[in-house]
Amino acid sequence: MPMTILIVDDDKNFIETLEDGLKLKNVEAVVRVAKSAREALDQLAAVLPSVIILDIQLPDMHGVEFLRLIRESARLKKVPVVFISAKYTEPADRSEAMLAGAGAFFSKPIDIDELWKELSYLLGRSGGAGLDNKK
Repeated sequence: MPMTILIVDDDKNFIETLEDGLKLKNVEAVVRVAKSAREALDQLAAVLPSVIILDIQLPDMHGVEFLRLIRESARLKKVPVVFISAKYTEPADRSEAMLAGAGAFFSKPIDIDELWKELSYLLGRSGGAGLDNKK
């Protein structure tokens, strides 16, 4: 069973680049996309993803606030979350994200190889399935 990656970001170009990068890495995953916290919450009500890739600057909620909200859910609290941000890149921003429960923090633009290494590590720690990729 392939893993499910939920990308929560309103930047269409970033989403397409990330999806293309994962395909190039031969990652076997179902990729779901939410362009706002509200859309993400709707999807999370129906699907439990293997990992969430979360932008800090969402149109309807700050990403750290969103992470705190999902960490209150018994069902979602153990899902690994990786923050990605173009704007919030200072050490204080990283600290706030990690203290809220993020597993990792990347600044845009990202290196897909580094992201995949981190995702593999986090999924392995959480017992996630679908870590095999052919590269």
